[in-house]
Amino acid sequence: MPIRFSEPAGPENLVNDNPLALLIAMLLDQQIPIEWAFAGPARLAERLGCDLDARHLAELGEEALVALAVEKPAIHRYPAVMAKRIHQLCEFIVDSYDGDPRRIWHRARSGQVVFDRLLELPGFGDEKSKITLAVLAKRFGRAVPGWQELVAPFDDDQPRSVADVGSSDDLERLRKHRTEQKAAGKKKTD
Repeated sequence: MPIRFSEPAGPENLVNDNPLALLIAMLLDQQIPIEWAFAGPARLAERLGCDLDARHLAELGEEALVALAVEKPAIHRYPAVMAKRIHQLCEFIVDSYDGDPRRIWHRARSGQVVFDRLLELPGFGDEKSKITLAVLAKRFGRAVPGWQELVAPFDDDQPRSVADVGSSDDLERLRKHRTEQKAAGKKKTD
């Protein structure tokens, strides 16, 4: 089941079809609402007038990408900083995966391999890599051996992250769970 926040699917739908859009959305998913982060790639694609492509974004250059990101509505609360991170991400994908982000997880034989590759991405720390691996398994059917142990607790049925959002109802459950956790003084991993 794909990632979905609205019915019918809105701008978040691009992340279901474009692996680079998914990685960009995951990168943007910090300090802003999830649906804003997952609309960011669609905004970039619209402003570019073409599909998102790592090689094209890397060649576009950092300054041009910043200019696109800061246009209203901006792609993030900190659009210039995030545009620079997107540029770094695209350069890394071009240099390490010949511009094809699917190579990060495609044909990988273990969750550890995918996790390690995600962890190498600029802007991806431990938790973001865990959540991305959980998204790949739960939303896109890319459950490689060992993924659950690596992403715990994001492998369970609690609504902890975007990996658990396949509908607007799921998004509401996630928000409710996070509010309850915060009120109880707990983190999303508790």
